[in-house]
Amino acid sequence: MKTIIIGGGLTGLAAAYKLLKNGVSDVTILEKDPEPGGMAASYHISDYHIEKYYHHIFESDTELINLMADLGVGKDLQWLKGTTGYHIDGKIYPMNTPLELLRSPLSIFDLMRLAAIVLAIKRKKDISGFDDVTAKEWILKNAGNSVYERFFEPLLRSKFGNNHDLVSAAWLFGRIRIRSNRSASGERLGYLMGGFYRFVKRLTDSITWMGGEVRTGCEVSEIVIAGDAISGVSAGGYMECDAVISTVSPHAFSGMVRTGGFREMLDIPYQGTACALFGMDKPLLNDTYWLNIKSDVPFGAVVEHTNFLPVADYGEHLVYVTAYFQDADDPRWRCTEQEVIDSYLNGLERLFPDFSRSSIRWWRIARHIDTAPVYLTGYARNIPRYSTDLAGLYLAGMFSGANYPERSMNGSILAGFGCAGEIMGKMGAV
Repeated sequence: MKTIIIGGGLTGLAAAYKLLKNGVSDVTILEKDPEPGGMAASYHISDYHIEKYYHHIFESDTELINLMADLGVGKDLQWLKGTTGYHIDGKIYPMNTPLELLRSPLSIFDLMRLAAIVLAIKRKKDISGFDDVTAKEWILKNAGNSVYERFFEPLLRSKFGNNHDLVSAAWLFGRIRIRSNRSASGERLGYLMGGFYRFVKRLTDSITWMGGEVRTGCEVSEIVIAGDAISGVSAGGYMECDAVISTVSPHAFSGMVRTGGFREMLDIPYQGTACALFGMDKPLLNDTYWLNIKSDVPFGAVVEHTNFLPVADYGEHLVYVTAYFQDADDPRWRCTEQEVIDSYLNGLERLFPDFSRSSIRWWRIARHIDTAPVYLTGYARNIPRYSTDLAGLYLAGMFSGANYPERSMNGSILAGFGCAGEIMGKMGAV
């Protein structure tokens, strides 16, 4: 059985690994970028690798952690403290220790309401009923206007833009649960020594060692259908196959299929990301890893990687400046890379009076129009199954149920494994 996987991100790599481990020998991944990894791909800077988009993992990411162990890199997974802060009203407020929270822009009553709803969310066993309730509606009802406007609304706006008041409470619940491993000094987060590049490479090497093929720089233009079944794909030339797993976004998928019947995929909205990475001579933030921003600047967060990992690992300070956008007309997608970088630097100068452009050694920017799903109300009803009504066509990715109600690296691994299991089940291999 010949299986072609469209997309060499974590879901595609995980699906190939699972199939090959269970005796499905003829598996090919087609990845349009020069290297596999998708949103987990990395830059090669000097003598180190660093992710194009900031990454860390959580202790609840069981499947991902187990896969790292299977690949022999689990011993290099380190658990570190990730500190957070909030830039509001022209000032940075650390938000980690009880004392820092008391000094935050929230009143003592707001902090009590915030703590109460976080505890309530953690205690919820079933969140399915919250898919049709907006996060805004639920927060206003349970914590009040001040907590919403001073704390949650800026975070929702920075992540979802004009859709901020349409995102479901189920997403909010998932977000808080995944980030709930906190101590009195900060959040406990995982990072792979040497970067997640090592995980992606080891996974890719394992796939090829088991007889699979990973073709990079190979873009699929069409999923070819004969009657009511898959016959192959067009990717520079025609490739015949028995099964196709598409792991790309709904927008990209719709451009590959020349027939109807997949409207459910098109009902899942995605948003884009423009993520800049700066190599610097000196730090931008003091001890804060992740700084959320409430200000009139073209980005929503600053993530100082070397306030999470030791700067000695890299020999320079590494700072991400990142923003989400909702459509192709957004200047962060439409403008040139240099124009976006200039707008980010202007924003940094407004926020941080001590910041100087002369401290920047180099910059890179990663932009993608389809970074992640937007979890609007009703999202759960539109999640596609792994199997489709078209024989041989399977769908898995960030849009899958494994990544609901909040996406993660672990969810992408689960989606790949789940889709591979579906194929093996139909083959009688499990």
